[in-house]
Amino acid sequence: MRPHDPYAPQSGDPTFDVESYDLDIAYRVRTNRLEGRAIINAVAAVDTRSIALDLVGLKATRVRIDGDPRTTVRPGPRKIRVIPPQPLVAGEAFSIEVVYSGAPAPRRSRWGAIGWEELDDGSLVAGQPTGAPTWFPCNDRPDDRAAYRIAVTTEDGYHVAATGRHVATRRESGGRTRWEFDSALPVATYLAAVHIGRYRETAIGPATVVRPPALAGRAAYAFRDLPRMLALFDESFGPYPQDACTIVVTEDPLEIPLEAQGLAVFGSNHLDPDSERLIAHELAHQWFGNSVGIGHWRDIWLNEGFACYAEWLWSEASGGPSAARLAAEHHARLRREPQDLLLTDPGPDLMFDDRVYKRGALTLHALRLRVGDAAFFAVLRRWAAQHRHALVTTDDFRRCVEEVTGADPGPLLTPWLDRTPLPPLP
Repeated sequence: MRPHDPYAPQSGDPTFDVESYDLDIAYRVRTNRLEGRAIINAVAAVDTRSIALDLVGLKATRVRIDGDPRTTVRPGPRKIRVIPPQPLVAGEAFSIEVVYSGAPAPRRSRWGAIGWEELDDGSLVAGQPTGAPTWFPCNDRPDDRAAYRIAVTTEDGYHVAATGRHVATRRESGGRTRWEFDSALPVATYLAAVHIGRYRETAIGPATVVRPPALAGRAAYAFRDLPRMLALFDESFGPYPQDACTIVVTEDPLEIPLEAQGLAVFGSNHLDPDSERLIAHELAHQWFGNSVGIGHWRDIWLNEGFACYAEWLWSEASGGPSAARLAAEHHARLRREPQDLLLTDPGPDLMFDDRVYKRGALTLHALRLRVGDAAFFAVLRRWAAQHRHALVTTDDFRRCVEEVTGADPGPLLTPWLDRTPLPPLP
């Protein structure tokens, strides 16, 4: 049995693993009312008398394991404890049905307010790292990826974008529309998302941009280079690994853009030229973080450092500052910052610190300088292909570098990854 992640010890239950989520949600924008039914297909990891599902701010009104009405439920503020009529045996497959409802809202956390969020006229999900339970019952662990089917029914006039391929839309009675999405790819709970708004969608190359009609021109201009970005990342990292490539632009301003599986959401304030690097960053997460994923939050540099370095690659390819120049500038800045961050275990309070992003990117640039472009990009492509839709650790990255280059990466990588003082660039 896997232990709880020490960065989020109150989230998830390591006694079982989810194979699929089937979520059927009815949401009323005007009243912020959510009514849901979740079918969770899972397998017991150990012999256990009970399991716990994460659910925050919503009330479960019916819970059944394998349809048995003798299922016992003990609700709590962050979890519901579910006790089957008979203990579960390691390896036993079972299904949990949860009917639930309430007014979804972000949960308060050490990283701020995260989860389901109301907009002026719609809603979004910002789930990283522990916001998923604000809109569906789940085993909220980064290492427990599953397939998803998501159906969202909401008022006519609203457009829904969600994780997975859009497979159907149909009008329902009572002035409502039902939207259905499906993903057979493994998705972490924090990367599942639903976005609802008065949107229209436009194709830009292989991507779909979903935006308010009033922002059509600005959005088209801001995301005009999406096809070139995708082509560069396809060449640098390998084929695009997701079911969909959807960009959502909200009418509301947002503090930061955020990635989800096959999705990224940007605020209306992210349509200026200075936000181009953010577009590259969120797009790169479809390879690093969403496909090649981490099972422990301490390895988050493998998500953020790679996505940050993708910003530098795009800048270099599009006529902006070179990766070498950006590396030199950020290295000089980091030298002036406190030297107390361990990249491979920054701790929960520093896991989203900008130093994780930039030092992670600098680690990759140091590798590029040491081994040369041919070997460096061979490492990136092998990393993305070998671990496509799989979980990785920092040690896996070390092995990948050694396999491609034939040399022990320790002398170069250890000072960057396992010590706090900032090393010099090679």
